[in-house]
Amino acid sequence: MSNYVIQATEHTIKEMEQHYRSSVTGHLPQGALFVAKLSGCTITAYRSGKVLFQGKDAEKEAKRWDNRSGPQTTKEETPISRLATVSAIGSDEVGTGDYFGPIVVVAAYVAKERIETMKRIGVKDSKQLTDDAIIRLAPALMDHLYYESVILANEKYNEWQRSGMPQTKIKARLHNEAIRKLIRQLAPLEPEAIIIDQFIEHDLYFRYLEGERDVIHERVYCIPKAETVHIAVAAASIIARYVFLKEIDALSKRVGMMLPKGASEQVDKAAAKLIQTYGESILSMCAKLHFANTEKARRIAAR
Repeated sequence: MSNYVIQATEHTIKEMEQHYRSSVTGHLPQGALFVAKLSGCTITAYRSGKVLFQGKDAEKEAKRWDNRSGPQTTKEETPISRLATVSAIGSDEVGTGDYFGPIVVVAAYVAKERIETMKRIGVKDSKQLTDDAIIRLAPALMDHLYYESVILANEKYNEWQRSGMPQTKIKARLHNEAIRKLIRQLAPLEPEAIIIDQFIEHDLYFRYLEGERDVIHERVYCIPKAETVHIAVAAASIIARYVFLKEIDALSKRVGMMLPKGASEQVDKAAAKLIQTYGESILSMCAKLHFANTEKARRIAAR
């Protein structure tokens, strides 16, 4: 499915709102004038004059208004070479594959004037850095960059997971929350792009956010290996890893033992020790219960 954007006049937007009046919904993302949901297309008009068309019929609906608004309809394909040099928000998450600890999502803003500086000080994907390097680098980034973090504690994660919410939807909600908070912090400054390290296709990302309040729609790109596209995503990944490490340390102090990262056999043994010491209920506070590690830990603890 495609996304199309046109720049419309105030008069044209009023015409559009009248034309789609029977399909207008009551849920408005930040900065929107109206949202209309058709069977094959969702139309969102913004105060800036931009109108976003999303869905299988996006091109057809956009072209309906193209002649009235001028030849400005563009298919939003990911212009990777252009995105690398703009002022952007990058968003990344950590903790989704770790049995112990929360999920942390961080959105970070890097202005284009600071891209080269970020590269010089060693900003790159957190997976290419040791935890010690992250602990050294992250505080400086946090002091000099605009960023927002969202931490989903294990109790809430387990509650959402038990309700049937897939992890991809959980991540979509957290990314949107972090991005929304950062946009509010930056205002009136606006990023030229919002780049999410892709964990799901762009259209499904927004489908998971249907019904949520204050969904950020404009200039959002979901790109695989996005940390190689824009330094803001790499900065976000470093800060997110740092926050996650701090959270794991705090949980370890609460339970009185070091909680290992990942989901290995070592993790199974640590979870079993927690069960033997405190009872299985302790895991809901510090672990993602639906992981296979829980059942393995039960078997070890029962020996």
